[in-house]
Formats: sequence, structure tokens, C-alpha cells
Amino acid sequence: MTAMTPEDAVRHVVATDPVFAIDNVDIRGVTVKAFRNIPPTVPGLMAAGWARHGDGKLEYIAYEGESYSYADYTRSVNRMAHAMRDTLGLGQGDRIAIAMRNYPELLKLVLAVSSIGGVVVFVNAWWTTEELEYALRDSAAKVVFADGPRMDRLKPLEQPLDLTLIGVRDGEGQTAHDYATLLEGAASDQAPDVSINTDDDFAVMYSSGTTGHPKGVVQTHRGAVNAVFSWLMQSVIAPLIDPPAADAPEPPRPSALVVTPLFHVTATHPLFLLSLPAGAKITLMHKWDAEEAVRLIRDNKITRFLGVPTQSAELMEAAKQMGEPLSSMDYLGAGGAKRPAAQVAQLAEAFPNAGIATGWGMTETNALGIGMIGDDYKARPESAGKLHPPVQELRMLDDHGNDVPNGTIGEITVKGPHIMRCYLNKPEATAETVVDGWLRTGDLGVLDDEGYVTILDRKKNIIIRGGENIACLDVEGALHRHPDVLEAAAFSVPDERLGEIVGAAVQLRDGTSLTQQDMAAFLDGHLAKFKIPVHLWVQHDVLTRGTTDKIDRRAIRTACLDNQEAQV
Repeated sequence: MTAMTPEDAVRHVVATDPVFAIDNVDIRGVTVKAFRNIPPTVPGLMAAGWARHGDGKLEYIAYEGESYSYADYTRSVNRMAHAMRDTLGLGQGDRIAIAMRNYPELLKLVLAVSSIGGVVVFVNAWWTTEELEYALRDSAAKVVFADGPRMDRLKPLEQPLDLTLIGVRDGEGQTAHDYATLLEGAASDQAPDVSINTDDDFAVMYSSGTTGHPKGVVQTHRGAVNAVFSWLMQSVIAPLIDPPAADAPEPPRPSALVVTPLFHVTATHPLFLLSLPAGAKITLMHKWDAEEAVRLIRDNKITRFLGVPTQSAELMEAAKQMGEPLSSMDYLGAGGAKRPAAQVAQLAEAFPNAGIATGWGMTETNALGIGMIGDDYKARPESAGKLHPPVQELRMLDDHGNDVPNGTIGEITVKGPHIMRCYLNKPEATAETVVDGWLRTGDLGVLDDEGYVTILDRKKNIIIRGGENIACLDVEGALHRHPDVLEAAAFSVPDERLGEIVGAAVQLRDGTSLTQQDMAAFLDGHLAKFKIPVHLWVQHDVLTRGTTDKIDRRAIRTACLDNQEAQV
């Protein structure tokens, strides 16, 4: 077989494979390209994957010694969907929250909620009671499935918010409803008969922004499934671009290790949702541990690893120390944060069978965006890659919405069926971000003549700590609660392991002092632990201001990192 260029391979597949045929469609008054023949809804992905999972016989989920076939999974999804309708009285349009660590039940609940036409509200498992209250009030979710630690934080909200709390695993036995009891008492294990429109809401997933409180990103069924099939298409075009030898064995069944939280798109969309039509097995980790990840990859013949760059680096070191080549891996990707350029060649040397990959996407794009793998990435380790075809469009815009020439800094702006419907309850923020169907991402970059994008900076004041987005204003708001803090500025501090961690400069009242330890103790309960500043600079003078008399966060950060010693 003669190798094709990536562009020719895309055109060939779109023209010859009915699964990936595309049409122009109208979404909320905007014309975009979308796949014509894919499942219209997220529950449709489950049925589409039945044959690829051995007609249900193959193992689908592995977790801590537990094993579930695809048929087991499908049966549990359907039974829980009936229990939600019959016992809990839930139905189409109801927002149903999930608050737990990465348990198999989470994967089942996502499809059960969407199977009845409900809307999944993904809750950050690290949030405090205060942060949970904001999201539940904002989403109007009245039913929450929660494990033990989350149940403890939710109990104070049960009466004030009139919540129905449903215990999962170590959360059972604390409320009127338990997951296991609901599942056992379900009336049917057949899929419920529900009519869901492709443009109905699928999920609300919270993403930190510059407004302090996280924004609820509303994703539709069409958006999620178009993202999934865009990734699925990569496996179809890959052998056209790099044809295998005539006597090459059949590739192994895809098998993914989930190491990042399932309340983020990095895990839910390109791993979990993609696994359904791709016929992939899912292995869940109880908690990230590099040595345990090596053992799981070895013993489960994992082919696909996608985590934040820190996890890739720690996996590499653990594999070296344990003498494990992890030869089953054919994909080692990074999401959530940019991987250090020097790490690309190191990973390629450590895992020669794996295509080292990078990706850029957003909660607002259902995680679909830009990426590259293998030699392309090794040759351009500073780049984010190319736009994933074939339904996305890309522009680089200046502050006035005008296109900038290639090689010029512009804001990455994308369009397609995968774009969020809106920010929940935030019409002004939605209108600022989505203009005529184009999503202004807030990320600045440069597009070259070959179509590669290099991301340079963020317009948004966001700290990315090991893949977790932290809004500076969120941290500053919590710091201002302290009675001795007059002003605060939060910013990123470089960290070799996590990429960035939180630092803060504060102006204190005259005659007062504040240590980092005291500050951290004060913020405990107001902020999730990963948001609490690790470095603190204190002063009694006013913080540096810009020409508009606003705090100049960039100048403060530079001064703190260059000229002062922080309390750590």
C-alpha cells in the first residue's frame, strides 16, 4: 500500500467510509460540518460498541480486582436508568450530579443518566462543601450520587438545598437511597425507550474561569459524539499514512488506563466515551501511583495512556527503576497542561513502541482540538500540533476579531459541532466567548504555514496545576476572607513536577503578620487543597498597580519570583 499524506487520508476516508461521511448542518443558527451517520446521542455510543466488545462478552472495566464484561456494564446502565425513572421519578432534562472518585459506578451512572434524557452534572471530587454548594445551586441539581468522602461534605447541604443524596460504595447506609439497592430493585435490564434529540444537553462540566466561580459548561449529545468520532477517525487514517507491513499481525484490542479524574474531559471523552465505539477496555486506578501504573500496564497489556505531563514523567522513572519496558503501549499522550519539550525525546527513548503524543482541547470543545503524535511531535516538541479533522475549523484572531497572518500571534478560535451550547446561567460570558458560532478560547498562539499551532500564553488568568485549572480570582477571593489581608494577587509559580503551583502576594494590615502555614490553615475548608497557595509573599505596602489602577498581576508575579523570598 502506498502511503498517503494526512490530508489525502482524511479525504479518502470521508469519501469512502460511510461512518465518517460529513454534511453541513444548522446548529442554533450556525452552519457547521458534522458527521452524518454516527450515533446521534451518547447512549447510542453504547449500542454502537456492542460488536466491538465481542457482542458483550469481552471484559470492559477492571478495577482493584473487580471485572465487568461489556454485557455486565450495559445491563447495569439499563437497570439504573429504570431505577432513576421508576424509583426516583427522574426524567428528561433533570440535572443529576455525580460526586465520587473514579469508581466503575461513575462510568455506569454517566450512561444511565443520559439514557433517560437526563443531564449529567460532573462534580469536582476535591471541592469543599462551599464549592459544592455553589455548583449545586448553579446547576439546580437536586439528586446527587456520592461516595463516602463526598457524602460527608454534602450532608450539611442536604436540608438547605433539599437534596436527594444517594450513597455509592462507602457512601451507602447514610441516606434513604443506596446505589446497590436501587440497582437490585430495578424493573428491567433493557434500554429505556426515550426519545433524545442530538442537540439536547448531555452534561454540565465545571471549568475554572476568570470570574472566580467555576463556569458550568453545557455540552450537548451532538458535541460529545462528534468529538468521539473525530478521535476514532484517527485510528482509521493512521494505517493509510503509515501502512503496516504485509505480514504485520493484527493490532491488539485497545486498552486504556484512566489515571486522571473522570470529572474532567481528559478522562471522560477521549478515554471513556471513546472506549465505547472503539471496543476498548478501561482500567481504573484507585489513586495515582506510578509504580502501580507500571504494574497495571504490564499485567493488563494497556495500549493507551493519557494523563497530565507529570504522570508521564513519573511513569517513565518508575518503569526504568522497575526494569519494565511496557512494550504493550502504543499511545502515550498528555492533556491538561503542556509537556516540557525536553521530556518528549526522553519518553520516546524510554517507550520505543509507543507513539508519544500531545493534545490541546477544552471543556468547552468536548476536549476535541489540536494534537500530534510520533515523529511530528519529536520534530516539534514546543508545538501543540494540528487541528483534528474533519469537522473542526480554526482561525487565529486579534483582539478585534480579525484574522491574523500565519506566524503572527493570535487567539485560537475554533468552530464545529463540538462547541459547547453555553455557559450555564451566564449569557454575557457565553456571548463574549462564542461569537457567530466561533469559540474564542482565550489561548494565544501562532499558526505556521503547515498548519501546526504553537500555544504561547493564556489571556485568562488561570493556573494549571498538574492539569487542574485554578482561577486566580477564586484564590484571591478566599484570601480576602482573612481579616488581616487587605489585598491579594494569586499567580502561577513554576514547579518541576506539576508544571505550575499556586503562589500569592498579599498586602497585610499594619502591625500584622501571616505565615504560609497560618494562611493554609485559614483557607482549609474554603478552598480545595490543590488551590491553596504553596508560596506566600507578604508586604504592608499596596500591591503594584497598572495604568488603570488595577492590580498588575504580571508585574507582581515577576517581582515576587525575581526579588523576594517567599514563605513556603
